[in-house]
Amino acid sequence: MSDLDDGAVGERDPAETHLVAVGAHRVGLRHGAATDVGLVREANEDAYLADPPVFVVADGMGGHDDGDVASRIVVEEFGRLADAGYDPRRAADVVTATLWQCQRRLEQYGEIHRGRDGGPWQGGTTAVVALLAEDLGPRWLLANLGDSRIYAVSGGDLVRVSVDHSLVQELVDAGQITEEEAAVHPERHIVTRALGGPDDVDPDFFVLPLADFERVLLCSDGVTGMIGDEEIARLLAENADPSDAADRIVAAAVTAGGIDNATAVVVDVVGWARDRTPDSRSAQESVPETPGALP
Repeated sequence: MSDLDDGAVGERDPAETHLVAVGAHRVGLRHGAATDVGLVREANEDAYLADPPVFVVADGMGGHDDGDVASRIVVEEFGRLADAGYDPRRAADVVTATLWQCQRRLEQYGEIHRGRDGGPWQGGTTAVVALLAEDLGPRWLLANLGDSRIYAVSGGDLVRVSVDHSLVQELVDAGQITEEEAAVHPERHIVTRALGGPDDVDPDFFVLPLADFERVLLCSDGVTGMIGDEEIARLLAENADPSDAADRIVAAAVTAGGIDNATAVVVDVVGWARDRTPDSRSAQESVPETPGALP
C-alpha cells in the first residue's frame, strides 16, 4: 500500500503489517504515520511515503517556492522505487540514484516555472529515507539530506541516528554553541544540504541490523523543533502501536506550539525468517501482528 500525503490537516495512517522479501529473508514490518499542518502555516509542505519496504519523510523548505511540490516529487520518485522493486544488495546505490532523479525533476520544474516574486523558481526539500537492505542478513539502510531526522529504538532506548545538515548543527559540532542554544538560535532553520539547491546530492547513509533496532522513526523538523528527544522517547515507549506513536508525536508537536508542519512515520520490525517461497522477490502480503520470528 502506498500512502502519498497531499497536505491534508491532521492526516493519520492506521497501523498495517506487511511481509516483504529481502534477499533470502522475509521481514515483517508494522508501520503507521501522521502529519499535521500545525497552528501557523497555511499549507502543509511535508510529504511522506509508507510503502513497505520503503519509507520517506520530505519537508518542503518554508519560504521557498512551492515547497509542497518539491517534497511531493521526492515521495513520488521513492513510490516508483517501491512499486518497481530494487536489489537489496545495492540499496545505497539505488537510494542515491533515486535522489538524483528527484534533483533532476526539481531542476526541470524550475526551468518552466517562475518564483512567486517573478524571479527564478527556488523550491527545495529535505529527505529522510528508510528501506530494507541485504548485507549478510536483512538490515536497515537509512539516508538523510537536511534537518529532518531519523531515530531508532534499541532495547527500549532512543538513538538519534542522523546528523542534521544545518548551520546550527555545524556550530554545535564546532563547540561554538550548545544543543540548547541551537534550539532557539535565530538561524536554526538554515539547512546546508538539501534537494533542489545548486550543490551535488550528498546524502549521509547509516546501516543498522534489524536484530538490534526494533523501531525506526522518521520525522520532519516541525516535530523536533517543538519537542525534545526525551519527549519523543517517552511517546514511543508509551505507544506500542506505531500508528498511535506517530499520532501522539505529531499531536505533541502541535500542542507545543505547532509553528511548522509536523510529520512522523514509525516502523516496527515484528520478525523475519528465511524465505522458502520459489520467487522471493515477489513475496509481499499481510502477516499476523505477532512480534518475533515469522514462521
